[in-house]
Amino acid sequence: MSDSVKRHTLNLFNLTGARALVTGGAGLLGPVFGQALADAGATVVLIDKNADGLARSAATIEGATPLVLDITDEAAVETAVAKHGRIDILINAAAVNPKFEADSSGTARDDGAFTSYPLENWQRSMDVNLTGAFLMTRAACRSMEKSGCGTIVNIASHYGLRGPDQRIYRDADGNQNFFKPVDYSVTKAGILGFTRAVATYYRGTSIRVNALTPGGAINGHDAAFVEQYAARTVLGRMAEPDEYRGAILFLCSEASSYMTGANLIVDGGWTAL
Repeated sequence: MSDSVKRHTLNLFNLTGARALVTGGAGLLGPVFGQALADAGATVVLIDKNADGLARSAATIEGATPLVLDITDEAAVETAVAKHGRIDILINAAAVNPKFEADSSGTARDDGAFTSYPLENWQRSMDVNLTGAFLMTRAACRSMEKSGCGTIVNIASHYGLRGPDQRIYRDADGNQNFFKPVDYSVTKAGILGFTRAVATYYRGTSIRVNALTPGGAINGHDAAFVEQYAARTVLGRMAEPDEYRGAILFLCSEASSYMTGANLIVDGGWTAL
């Protein structure tokens, strides 16, 4: 392969001059996505309502701007996005992702059991995971319609494709102290439907909408959980957060220019079994 062809191929991933908004900026994967885009030349705006966590994340990415914002607040979203002018990339990574949290006795504060699951928890997931993505996308698309192009990536989950395997949440003694709540799977499946709907709405334009479905990434989990999760994957392990950098850059760049309404699955083979 000639040097000229190599340079052209690598240029497909160049995001110099692009402005990107990334929600979930204080979370686990939001900063990873932001770093990947910044490395490719994009100007990154990290968004989260957790001001302290957001400031820490933004400080790790050269040139990143932190934007404290509640993505469920319609008026605030409209105002904040409009202030940033042209938007080239939007990554909807913010999500409520319930995890086991124990009190001082070791008992789960909310075990996720279906018949006792609080309506307020269900509604909060709907508000953040679905309505938040809708509000951010609607606002960003107003800018993208003006410029005639843009790229949106919605972060889904392998639990949007398969129901949670509740067995992996048992402790070493076999006790089921936590269940992955139904709202997480429901909202992540909804994100996939939302992705297809918005993509087809913009048929005939240069506004592309895709989803990224990641598997579980290591984030301070206990050894028993990691072992049980890993056993459900083809690769036999959980992901390192940085392993999603290549996938997000592909979806946000011209490297995926003939791709819209699709779902890129990067889950270590979880959904292949």
